[in-house]
Amino acid sequence: MPYVLHYAPDNASLIVRLALEHRGLPYRAALVDRRVKAQQSVDFRALNPNGLIPVLETPEGALFETGAILLYLADRHGGLGPGQDDPGRGDFLKWLFFLSNTIHPGLRRLFYPQNYIAADHVAALRSGAHADLAQHYATLEAQAARGRGWLLGGPAPSVVDFYAAALLRWPALYPVDQPRDWFDLTAYPALTRLAAAVETLPATVALQSAEGLGDTPFTAPRYPQPPEGSAT
Repeated sequence: MPYVLHYAPDNASLIVRLALEHRGLPYRAALVDRRVKAQQSVDFRALNPNGLIPVLETPEGALFETGAILLYLADRHGGLGPGQDDPGRGDFLKWLFFLSNTIHPGLRRLFYPQNYIAADHVAALRSGAHADLAQHYATLEAQAARGRGWLLGGPAPSVVDFYAAALLRWPALYPVDQPRDWFDLTAYPALTRLAAAVETLPATVALQSAEGLGDTPFTAPRYPQPPEGSAT
């Protein structure tokens, strides 16, 4: 059975798509139309009760949470990160969960503050999020500089590189109604090199075509022009 990736353009599903494409795994993409809030529908919530994208349908059932999906694919198929007996397994898990549990939630608070705090406190939340995220990106930059290429320092990319690339893309574009001068990718030279390296991968070419992300989706992002669906 091929996997079924429930996705929306320029959502966290793009990270899973990169992993599937990079590993050459068969899958079908199923659009979740955010223009009609399909992620809140009864059918989608039967797959993910949290109403969040992505979901990956697998032979073992539906998986949600981006980090969990990536770890599942890496462990099931190999070629996406160190295996359980690899000496680099600890670093792999550490950085995967740093991305999924620290930076990604920080961006969600920045993009959707109304989900976390009353309207009259949104400005303070955003200010705090900017400061926290700046520190987190500095931490990631230091690791990228040590890795001398891919985040884990190996000869090939892993799912943490795909995750990091997405987290470098979004703060340059979102939220569309707020200044975004707090983030400048060029201030992080090692992460800039990482973003450029991900752009050279065949998996990124497939992503660009499927989701309309342009020629430089990670180093110089532009708003998506997808063949179907909407990013927001």
